Amino acid sequence: MAATATEIGRKWLQSADVRPTKQRIALAELLVGDGQNRHVTAESLYAAASNHGDSVSLATVYNTLRAFCDSGLMQEIAVEGHTSYFDTRMDEHPHYYWESSGALTDAPKSAIAFAREPDTPAGTKISRIDVVIRLDKD
Repeated sequence: MAATATEIGRKWLQSADVRPTKQRIALAELLVGDGQNRHVTAESLYAAASNHGDSVSLATVYNTLRAFCDSGLMQEIAVEGHTSYFDTRMDEHPHYYWESSGALTDAPKSAIAFAREPDTPAGTKISRIDVVIRLDKD
């Protein structure tokens, strides 16, 4: 028998030792319950939760997304300086930002190739490289 969205969400939270509150489980179900990766904003996840009948506030969604990022379950991708997307896919990969719709999607890893990583200031190291390729219609 296949695992339910709730079971998948709970296992996802357990994998990072995140306390499984009712709200976290509900949001985890929406994020990973079908086994697909997601790019969401806090607002889009809040709307999805509301449409699904889950009672969570926008502040709870923001706090939960932050907890998921802090625990290593998600990564935050900043676009436009004021909009953040939250990605459930944790490997390093580039993104397409579709300016006409405001959507963020995965780009193939082959879309970007670095000749070498940039030098860093003394006492620092690169923790992650985020690449966002902005797309617009001709």
